[in-house]
Amino acid sequence: MSSAASGWLMTTLDSSPLIVALVQVATSAPIFLLAIPAGALSDIVDRRRFLVVGELFIMAASIVFAVLVTRHLITPTSLLVMTFIVSVGTAMTAPAWGAVVPMLVPKADLAQGIALNSAGVNVSRAVGPALGGLLVSALGVAAPFWVDAFSNAGVIGGLLSWAPPARQRTHLPPERFGTAIRTGLRHARYNPHLAATLVRAAAFFLFASAYWALLPLVARQQVGSGPTLYGVLLGTIGFGAVSGTFTLPWLKTRLGADGLVAWGTVGTAVATVLFAVSHTAPLALAASLLAGASWIAAASSLNVSAQVALPEWVRGRGLAVFVTVFFGSMSLGSFIWGEVGSFMGVGPALTTAAAGALVAIPLSWRWKLQTGAGVDFSPSMHWPAPITTHEVQEDRGPVLVTVEYRIDPKNRAPFLRALGRYARQRRRDGAYEWGLFEDPAQDGRFVETFLTDSWLEHLRAHERVTKADRMLEQIVWRFMIDGPPKTTHLIGVRP
Repeated sequence: MSSAASGWLMTTLDSSPLIVALVQVATSAPIFLLAIPAGALSDIVDRRRFLVVGELFIMAASIVFAVLVTRHLITPTSLLVMTFIVSVGTAMTAPAWGAVVPMLVPKADLAQGIALNSAGVNVSRAVGPALGGLLVSALGVAAPFWVDAFSNAGVIGGLLSWAPPARQRTHLPPERFGTAIRTGLRHARYNPHLAATLVRAAAFFLFASAYWALLPLVARQQVGSGPTLYGVLLGTIGFGAVSGTFTLPWLKTRLGADGLVAWGTVGTAVATVLFAVSHTAPLALAASLLAGASWIAAASSLNVSAQVALPEWVRGRGLAVFVTVFFGSMSLGSFIWGEVGSFMGVGPALTTAAAGALVAIPLSWRWKLQTGAGVDFSPSMHWPAPITTHEVQEDRGPVLVTVEYRIDPKNRAPFLRALGRYARQRRRDGAYEWGLFEDPAQDGRFVETFLTDSWLEHLRAHERVTKADRMLEQIVWRFMIDGPPKTTHLIGVRP
């Protein structure tokens, strides 16, 4: 309701395409800026309490927003500022909301669980804007903001009544905030399953953002209608998404995740062109229906791909990176298409975005989706604790780990390939400055080195090793000729 009302309210305050598009930017930008810190917090604090605090903040900010609108104190600038502030709360809670989905369903049902969750979102997207348009027509533009403000009470009540499953126990203290952010970003960089998902997400959302940003102007300028039609168009997008949810399992079986995103992108491009040429309500409604079905096909597949790419210890941060790319692409795209609309007009801007979406399909095709679905990310806990002669302070560091391998020189090439794959796992779990050295005086002797920030971070790496990592490790160890490799731990000191 409030999203529809904000977009429509801006058209009454300033109908410039760029200013109207900035409403979408103000909605998306906080998530782009704050999702990664929020993801770090969601991984190191109690997620339910974190969500309750975040929803209380959203509720308070929404009440202030409603008061400003009711008293006619809202201006284009204050509308953008309040939209930004409310979205700050959304940004802080978005990674935590994503991270709790796998806590509610088994992994085998994760795709269906995410689709059902998306259906719930899109039911509200279908009903909310239409009701928002009716409320604006009947009670004034402030009504949806008041309903939105107090609807959060239901969300907070649901969180308070939920009993989440206990997290895996660890004897190590919680991660520090700054370290958690660095580790999360390092994990995202070296997680190939997540990296491929991020590329495909950026390629889709950058161009799909065009019709979201310019839809108020399609309703107002091209069709020449009022807030009711704008709400109905948003509602039809939601209805199309809900309808598309029921066909996703069938389509996924036949097209696969990559094909589903590709066809969702094609459908989005066609819908965007239809919006560009819409001068009647029926054509705009048809475009909305297709846009919603295409959106759920692509967005749901990308979301599942991000979820199955992540182990539990870094799920909030990994999803935060995904959300950052999602909303960063939406924010950048909204600004770009708003600027293009200011110079070329709404129709040409939408047509250009549709063409870009089609070009992005072959350019991003080599990055495959949901490759992490068959990977076992459960902890293996098979690394023994480091042997020390005395207690080591947890904050000491950096820690240099060396691993000495002795292999048959004839197996040099396959050994290096295997160890290269294993090196990505080292970096993904917190190591940096990884290197491999060969002894010129003794053929077949190699020394692997890598650093971690501190002794505590090295101990965390022991808990982060997955069963899939153990399989890679066993492949490397098959090349050993003198037993297992020799591992040493060295802690940095100042002379």
